[in-house]
Amino acid sequence: MKRLVFACCSFLLALGLAPAYGETPLAVEIVVAEKSPDQQSFSLTGEIRAKESLMASFPIGGRVTEVLVDLGAKVEKDEPLARLDSIQQELAVRTAEAGLTTATADYRQAVEDLERAEALLANGATTRAARDATHDALRAAEGVLEQAKADLDRANKALADTVLRAPSASTVISRNVEPGQIIGAAQTAMEFALDKGFEAVFEVPEVLLIDSMPATGITLSRLSRPDEQFEGRASEVSPLVDEATGSVLAKVEVLNPPAGLGYGDPVRGTAARITLPQVSLPYSAMSATVDGPAVWRVDQETMRVALQPVTIDRFETAGIILKSGVDEGDWIVTKGAQLLYPGRAVRRVGADQ
Repeated sequence: MKRLVFACCSFLLALGLAPAYGETPLAVEIVVAEKSPDQQSFSLTGEIRAKESLMASFPIGGRVTEVLVDLGAKVEKDEPLARLDSIQQELAVRTAEAGLTTATADYRQAVEDLERAEALLANGATTRAARDATHDALRAAEGVLEQAKADLDRANKALADTVLRAPSASTVISRNVEPGQIIGAAQTAMEFALDKGFEAVFEVPEVLLIDSMPATGITLSRLSRPDEQFEGRASEVSPLVDEATGSVLAKVEVLNPPAGLGYGDPVRGTAARITLPQVSLPYSAMSATVDGPAVWRVDQETMRVALQPVTIDRFETAGIILKSGVDEGDWIVTKGAQLLYPGRAVRRVGADQ
């Protein structure tokens, strides 16, 4: 009879289905693997800018004599903003006016000459050739008069170009000129924000854009007032990556701007993204094999453990998120895992029992 019992025990030990002689199951804490939707939150600091902006410049170059607005000023359409030295343009206008006066007098004289020649021709006191000559002189005077008018228009336009005016009702957000400065033609003098809303601009690390950026669910708050939150919506993501920083420029439209929000205000933007359900485990469940990360999984029938290789998606403050290797409902050892070896018998204790 003793031989039969010994043979049975040896057989069970060989199969790994029974504890060795005198082995006591190790008390360990066990968690039941559960899958839950994974929500990730990302927070970045950005800057409030105008949703639409435009730049203004002088069409001609010259020396700046006066700047009439300061940074942040609100201006109306056609309001003068800055002036260039206009001495040459004023001289050109006076010269063009004098030329127009002369051309006008010559034209009137040519008209009178033609009328006189036609009267004399009707009375037979002159020849048709003489009359035709006065007609040709009138046509030439008309051409000179039109040229003089065009010269005056150009001179007046050049004089008007020495004054920079607001293209529309807007706010000055950049001023690049100062009195005494020499500025070139078409060189940006000022930048304006049109009163068409705000947007928050962020430099987003490229790794965060591997998945699509959430179109909604972006919460914004000013750094000076973190408790005052307002909503945003992703409006534009640059297709280019900054080589120096490895970031991508992203713009978020501000949907309900709070009172007092201004251009240049620093803001914090928080976006949430929900992924497919994944298993999360505490750090104490982590172990490893020669091939990589693993966890101790408990056979619920035999209460014996075995190392289960896993693939880690990422690490978080509260634990680890697994991509694969553990199914929902699996029993995984947490505290006490450092004392285990394959086939070790365990018993469940702890708060999760």
